[in-house]
Amino acid sequence: MSSKEIVKTNKAPDAIGPYSQAVKINKMVFLSGQIAIDPNNQQFIDGDIETQTKRVLDNLKAVVEASGSSLESVVKTTIYLTNIDDFSKVNEIYASYFSSGKPARSTVCVAALPKNAKIEIDAIAEMRKQFKQSNDV
Repeated sequence: MSSKEIVKTNKAPDAIGPYSQAVKINKMVFLSGQIAIDPNNQQFIDGDIETQTKRVLDNLKAVVEASGSSLESVVKTTIYLTNIDDFSKVNEIYASYFSSGKPARSTVCVAALPKNAKIEIDAIAEMRKQFKQSNDV
């Protein structure tokens, strides 16, 4: 029997809608899309694509680690860009976060994202270690 567990960490921004930062079920964790919100003050970072990409990936890393997994265990990501011309800049930064065992990935150009973000990334990861839910992870 599977049991669904909600993942919550204060090291990533609070959800800005009626959803969870991530949900763990069986041996998988499904991470909601992250945009460039600073978890320390919950404020959107309206910077360039490089600044936003780093913040998004740091947020994803915090959530996946709070789930008891890691970026190395991510099996799939989806990147949403409002400007496809940012693709190569995002790839360069993305590669530094996923240096080994790169996950499968889709990249989609969209008309708009919440808070006028330039980028959003969601992910699916495999659980590698015991799950420990915490609001302080």
